[in-house]
Amino acid sequence: MSQSALIPSLHGRRILLGVTGGIAAYKAADLTRRLIEAGAEVQVVMTDSALHFVGDPTFQALSGKPVRHSLWDEAAEAAMGHIELARWPDLILVAPATANFIAKLAHGAADDLLSTLCLATDKPIAVAPAMNRLMWANAATQSNVATLTARSIAVLGPGAGYQACGEIGEGRMREPLDLRANVAELLSSGPLKGVHAVVTAGPTREPLDPVRFLSNRSSGKQGYAVAAALRDQGASVTLISGPTNLSTPAGVTRIDIESAADMLKAALAASRDAQIFVAAAAVADYRAASIAGQKIKKNDAELTLPLARTDDVLATVRKAYPQLFVVGFAAETEKLEEHARGKLQRKNLDMIAANWVGAGRAFDQDDNSLQVFWPDGGEALAPATKAEVARGLVALIIRQRAAKK
Repeated sequence: MSQSALIPSLHGRRILLGVTGGIAAYKAADLTRRLIEAGAEVQVVMTDSALHFVGDPTFQALSGKPVRHSLWDEAAEAAMGHIELARWPDLILVAPATANFIAKLAHGAADDLLSTLCLATDKPIAVAPAMNRLMWANAATQSNVATLTARSIAVLGPGAGYQACGEIGEGRMREPLDLRANVAELLSSGPLKGVHAVVTAGPTREPLDPVRFLSNRSSGKQGYAVAAALRDQGASVTLISGPTNLSTPAGVTRIDIESAADMLKAALAASRDAQIFVAAAAVADYRAASIAGQKIKKNDAELTLPLARTDDVLATVRKAYPQLFVVGFAAETEKLEEHARGKLQRKNLDMIAANWVGAGRAFDQDDNSLQVFWPDGGEALAPATKAEVARGLVALIIRQRAAKK
């Protein structure tokens, strides 16, 4: 099982990352990668001093965009490119922000591309200070920082600890993962802001012997689409996935599992601090009663495989966390509403999304339709792409969760 730190959603967000001339410029390379990992588009602008610490090919490789660092770039400035660039981002983040740059920003200087952009924009600005502890404590720096704060410029940090100069104290640039979380908070929007949602998706594999397993035809596409739709509404999303060939949606934290037992363990751990749980995975109901230690050899006799029930992931999570808003899925070949409503009541769910499967429906397809039920109502989601169906389902989740509250 693999797991990464919870990734906040910056999907579709545009960040202009300003890098100024301090030793912490090396951290800005990791910050670029972390922002992109969360789904952001990043344009790096460097000062001349920053280029003495880290070369622009590093940032170009990480961001996929040419680095900007001069007001005198003839190609970029032929059509007043710095004005266009100032209008482009959702946020300007300067990290590291040296004492010199903070002073320029406080006093409205515009003597290079980055300071000019900050003066020519109406977009939010954030700075991550990085300097020697005495420079940070200096009255001039503190006055400049107070000026920035009064102008609603976010000051992120600094942190305290060992510094490159050998001293210990306040002045370290905040770590990239912490800055990414700060950026996500600054830009967070949507009705699910501050909500942690857990989604299960895909099939499970239940081993029979070292080379064979029981599984099903789930592709995971609908569950992945639900994870992306929750992210787009502002939620921080953990996706617990069985084996699939799908890419992780940007800004979503993914945990890979194999068996139903793996999924249960991951779901219980991830849901500890969650508010929404959507069980879209097709979890095996049965596993081998005993797993053969060696490959089962073929012979002329019939083979009987004793099966045992797997633990019920959905019911167990519901029982463990009664405060969760829990959404189940039901894949049916007959009596769709009867079976779905029975599962809704039996497992004490807040909502269940049911769909027809088999004969070219749902499995391995890019479109789907759902019948969504809750204790006192229901609604149909018409045939559409799985992404569109997911958006419709998430809208219902938001509405019913608000009604329950």
